Amino acid sequence: RKIIFEKQWFYLDNAIGHIYGTTFEVTSGGNLQLKQEVEETTTETKEAGTDNRNIVDDGKSQKLTHDDIKALKDKGIKGQEIVQQLIENSTTFRDKTEFAQDKYIKKKKKKYEAVITIVKPSTRILSTMYYAREPGKIIHLRYDTLAQMLTLGNIHAGNKMIVMETCAGLVLGAVMERMGGYGSIIQMYPGGGPVRAATSCFGFPKPFFDNLHEFPLSKVQSLLSGTFTTETLPADSEENALLEEESNGLSEEKQTSLQETEEEPATEAPMEISPTEEQDTMDINAEDVEFKGNKEKENVREKQIKQWERRKKLKEAAALLREKNADGLIVASKFHPTPLLLSLLEFVAPSRPFVVYCQYKEPLLECYTKLRERGGVINLKLSETWLRNYQVLPDRSHPKLTMSGGGGYLLSGITVVLEKGKSDSSNSEALKMEEPSSKRCKLQDLPC
Repeated sequence: RKIIFEKQWFYLDNAIGHIYGTTFEVTSGGNLQLKQEVEETTTETKEAGTDNRNIVDDGKSQKLTHDDIKALKDKGIKGQEIVQQLIENSTTFRDKTEFAQDKYIKKKKKKYEAVITIVKPSTRILSTMYYAREPGKIIHLRYDTLAQMLTLGNIHAGNKMIVMETCAGLVLGAVMERMGGYGSIIQMYPGGGPVRAATSCFGFPKPFFDNLHEFPLSKVQSLLSGTFTTETLPADSEENALLEEESNGLSEEKQTSLQETEEEPATEAPMEISPTEEQDTMDINAEDVEFKGNKEKENVREKQIKQWERRKKLKEAAALLREKNADGLIVASKFHPTPLLLSLLEFVAPSRPFVVYCQYKEPLLECYTKLRERGGVINLKLSETWLRNYQVLPDRSHPKLTMSGGGGYLLSGITVVLEKGKSDSSNSEALKMEEPSSKRCKLQDLPC
């Protein structure tokens, strides 16, 4: 299929079989061709100015017009030659400093040279791309914040993780990449099904998805209350019967509509029709009806198989959650974090980390206070990461002029055993009893 990227379209057929990191040049017709390495002569002394203060950007320094550049492209002249023509026809190029000349050449090469390098997808590349192009799809989750989430969540191979995210599958893909296909992941999702658009971009092998389970958020309360099996999983025979009734009804309706459409043109047709022609048309119509009926039955069977597989996966995910021994919890969603976290923490084992991301601070502050009132967690921290990009080049390393205003907030902590049914007074008495005897004596001996 045609790929459109950076105002450039091409086909990836010629890229198959090459290693990651290979550089291609887009030729006419959108075909990819291996780029030949051209040695740049650095020994030649370039004419360069010492200062840019006298250069005025009035749009008149370039002699070549837009039509001239288009004519060069139509002649089949490649991007490198066009860049050379632009340099020769620029009146201010020689007056620029050496650094400004390099910057000018790099800018024009990016615009006129159709060069593509295919790199292996990774969490860093995908998160940077999503944040730069479509931050709304990942709820403005910056790549350094995502790195903090993976670190604070202690994600490694062999874990049993619960992931609740509405970031197009980016957080899920990052967790899967770090776990390397070992362990199990339960993805909690709202709505009809999980969204994994970014996860598919990672290019994971099939074994990575064997231990990936999904569970709907709408079933969490029924699972906690113990009514999940009776309410949410009806008997297979009942569902099959319903599906068969629906399919039969649909097929009967379609058959009647087909018969009506067959009868209508028959009345309008002329009366002089030979019996052989009538028989042929009847046979063809009967075959069409049979073919459509068989196709509908196959579709119904496919739906039944898909529903059966979905129920099976749902049972497996429910069995994993019932164990309540998850090794960690990651939440990064557009929903309010407090009810999500309080319900999902029930499935996490004691002494395990949890991380919650939110674009804004106020929902996490409310979540923080609720957790403190509820108990069962320690080492609660609400943090915000600060990021500044630097340009690192010889003799011109400096912070970039533009930087991100904010990368969201993280609430992290560690679960502990929550003793239910005990009041605060009993807890304080237990704490007093646990104090060392020397400390108690000293407190008692103090004068009033």
